[in-house]
Amino acid sequence: MDEVFKALADPTRRDLLDELFRHDGQSLTALEERFEMSRFGVMKHLKVLEEAGLVVTRKRGREKLHFLNPVPIRLVYDRWVSKYAEPWVAGLSDLKHRMETAMEKIYEIYIRTTPERLWEAITDPEERAKYQFGNRVESDWSVGSAVMMTNPAAPGPLGDGEILEVDPPRRLVHTLRSRWSPEVEAVGFTRVTWEIEQVEDSCALTVTHDQLPEDCNPEIYGGWPMILSGLKTLIETGEQLTTPGSIMYG
Repeated sequence: MDEVFKALADPTRRDLLDELFRHDGQSLTALEERFEMSRFGVMKHLKVLEEAGLVVTRKRGREKLHFLNPVPIRLVYDRWVSKYAEPWVAGLSDLKHRMETAMEKIYEIYIRTTPERLWEAITDPEERAKYQFGNRVESDWSVGSAVMMTNPAAPGPLGDGEILEVDPPRRLVHTLRSRWSPEVEAVGFTRVTWEIEQVEDSCALTVTHDQLPEDCNPEIYGGWPMILSGLKTLIETGEQLTTPGSIMYG
């Protein structure tokens, strides 16, 4: 929390986050062109944002691209804002509308647990429903098998897909077609990758949602910060976050 508040206290770093908000997955060179400061200055600010978990990087060929990770901001909301505010019905409404051109979204969170326990929470439909808006995600979790998302309040499936890779308890890759409305179903299949890495007494969980079209409906990926925030809370405390009653995936 302290690192997040420190990172957000600087207006230049907030501007960098706004720039990644506008266009995610930018290189250092691209970001440098948008700020009146030296390359070293931009690197220095990006390092602070990375250390706070607000920015994650991925290599693409010879370039290192920077992605906004809104999960820490969601955790700040859960800890410092939600208990004073009205129930948050719209999810990440502003975030979703401003990220409509995203092609790939990366979310990272640290959870004090073991890889085996985290894998269980991801693949068990009963536990999944506790932090994913009441939605059950079921599969036999083998390559080529189907993935189905349902909710007791929904008249039909909310999503489906296929398992592409399975390496328990470290990596899971599957396609996803969201189906809770005609608008999101029209997007077609996207891809979700779950990666678990042991870091001392905790796990670094990275969720990459990619193969998103340029005009992708933001409802497809906008709920991930809340889902991962709920997952962390459930595993570390055994409690469930109060989430919107609407049926959505993220």
